Amino acid sequence: MASSVDLKGKVAFIAGVADSSGYGWAISRALADAGATIIVGTWPPVLKIFQSGLKKGSFDSDSELSDGSKMVIEKVYPLDAVFDSPEDVPDEIKNNKRYAGLDGYTIEEVAKAVEADYGKIDILVHSLANGPEVTKPLLETSRKGYLAASSASAYSAVSLLQKFGPIMNEGGNMLSLTYIASEKVIPGYGGGMSSAKAQLESDTRVLAYEAGRKWGVRVNTISAGPLKSRAASAIGKEPGQKTFIEYAIDYSKANAPLAQDLYNDDVGNSAMFLCSPLARTITGVTLYVDNGLHAMGMAIDSESMADRNQ
Repeated sequence: MASSVDLKGKVAFIAGVADSSGYGWAISRALADAGATIIVGTWPPVLKIFQSGLKKGSFDSDSELSDGSKMVIEKVYPLDAVFDSPEDVPDEIKNNKRYAGLDGYTIEEVAKAVEADYGKIDILVHSLANGPEVTKPLLETSRKGYLAASSASAYSAVSLLQKFGPIMNEGGNMLSLTYIASEKVIPGYGGGMSSAKAQLESDTRVLAYEAGRKWGVRVNTISAGPLKSRAASAIGKEPGQKTFIEYAIDYSKANAPLAQDLYNDDVGNSAMFLCSPLARTITGVTLYVDNGLHAMGMAIDSESMADRNQ
């Protein structure tokens, strides 16, 4: 069997793409490079900005494929993954100016729209996370903030598969993105987000069983190392200090087995493998793409290790 990945004729829906800096974009580009048709779901408040950027060519430099052509996003759907169906949308959202002129952005409605446009899909990517109180320690997190993090970052994956599973071809794959805070303490990554990522990983295993038996669909997640994306850069910064993600990146370089930069394409290429026929027997897996940082149990740049490191 040839080792190259050919996804021609496959349709991939990537939920959570709004710019070219994050892992969602990198996954889209890697799948496009293998020949897949790319359609995406974008959070309504930033939809116009994203569509305008695409139209102006603002992302062209980040769209180049291996053959020199540009990635084409065939269609952009408005998607707010905290709402499962139209009746879940409160009036305050319906009347919000950032949602003006938009409808059909619940998960159920987007799945129906995708089915109407493309029939079946083969790849479903959940690249979504939000915790309104992410800068708060868990001890200071409210119930509302905690549940909001779980809803947007974990249950949204369950709901996506509920609604898209019936229109996925057998042998397809759902993929999500998680973070090492699910199993290790990461100070600064609060607001219930660590709990939400733990939920996501647990649900990945359960959904792998249920979706595998029901639709013949695989379910996996990638535990990605820190990347200075737009979304990650928005996580708390104290005056005169680095951002959370800058600290996380520096820590990784100092302590990971592979002392090298992590690029979004590293995650994109790993995602392409998991979504391809090469991974046909792989499901229920959390794949670490983090230069091996997850394997470490001691910080080698700790002051307590100073004498040993000399």
